[in-house]
Amino acid sequence: MTALPIVETQSGDVSAYIPTNVISITDGQIFLSADLFNAGIRPAINVGLSVSRIKLLRIKRGQRLRELLKQSQSDPLAVEDQIATIYTGTNGYLDALEIGQVKKFLVGLRTYLTKKKPKFQEILSKIFTEEAETLLREAIQEQIELFLFYFRNKHKCKWIVFLLFLIQRNPR
Repeated sequence: MTALPIVETQSGDVSAYIPTNVISITDGQIFLSADLFNAGIRPAINVGLSVSRIKLLRIKRGQRLRELLKQSQSDPLAVEDQIATIYTGTNGYLDALEIGQVKKFLVGLRTYLTKKKPKFQEILSKIFTEEAETLLREAIQEQIELFLFYFRNKHKCKWIVFLLFLIQRNPR
């Protein structure tokens, strides 16, 4: 039997009293936020205040997935880019990144796919095949290595990182 009690706190104060029997019959709480809802995030779940028995890793992946779903209303992503973006997040490739790095990485990945793996979009325009998945996986792994190397070492050797960046963008 599943119980889904709904409790409203006074003025959104999560430290307010919640009856003990409500807490004991649930596996956790989901905190819905009016601020998130008004900001256009649906569902408006405040991950930081919600309590659950799922592992922290899944919560962090969820935060990254929410980040990758954000896109401009006036400039939506092409279907091929949406597939690459969602594949990257759902298969754990973004787990090593900070949340603030996700968008920048995905922009770089889409550029890399267009320039270095044009066959990916050609194949994907027909159907998502094993060959398309292999090309996408290769591109993600190559980009994640470069991206993480840059962010881990940018303070140590900026000129080497810059040269690697130039070589990647302008191959001969």
